[in-house]
Amino acid sequence: MNPVIEQMRSHRSIRKFTDEEVAETDIAAAVEAGQMASTSAGIQSYCLIRIRDEQRLDRLVTLTGDQTKVARCGAFFIICGDTRRHRLLAERAGRPYETRLEAFLLSVVDTSLFAQNLALAFESMGYGICCIGGLRNDLPAVQELLELPEGTYPLYGLCVGRPADEPMLRPRLPLQGVLFEEHYPEDGQMLAMLDEFDDTMLEYFRQRGAGDRIWSQEMIEKFTQPRRTATGPFFRSQGANLD
Repeated sequence: MNPVIEQMRSHRSIRKFTDEEVAETDIAAAVEAGQMASTSAGIQSYCLIRIRDEQRLDRLVTLTGDQTKVARCGAFFIICGDTRRHRLLAERAGRPYETRLEAFLLSVVDTSLFAQNLALAFESMGYGICCIGGLRNDLPAVQELLELPEGTYPLYGLCVGRPADEPMLRPRLPLQGVLFEEHYPEDGQMLAMLDEFDDTMLEYFRQRGAGDRIWSQEMIEKFTQPRRTATGPFFRSQGANLD
């Protein structure tokens, strides 16, 4: 197996970091590597905001659900979809900016591709990372804190730093659960595979000391009720046309 695949297969979320800061040269190298991710027609609809100010970091700890690692990692970033630059170009040229849902989707896709490249680059240098979806708990407060202009969409945070623990690898769905030939499998086949995955995850949770947790039941509970219902209205308020 080649080193790149070995690195990718060793990924785990790190939630405890040493006090070592992330070197500026390493940040620059990781961002430049991240930029080489695929991007639709070269639009590059993303940006990365590093947060250093202690008061801002403390506020972000609260906004992300008291995730203290936000302020206790080597570097913390806000990963944003960014259509601002395209809007400015259109405005300067006296042209409308009007691409509706497609522009928003392109920014989310581009940002995610960039962010995965970025994370892999950091991990290749011996750092650990943890994505912070809790950033979306209160996006208006995040926007106010960071003074984000129209056309920018904060999607999640990213903790980076030297790992202070070595958590177990979290199992993923088996290959046959995500790689299909010619068509999507029948529902019975999918459910049978998910039942088998429940057994895999049950063993994982037990080894972690997390008790007899059932993955499929947690997925049912996760999607039974809508969550973060203010997300859509916020993105619309930031200029996203979701029609």
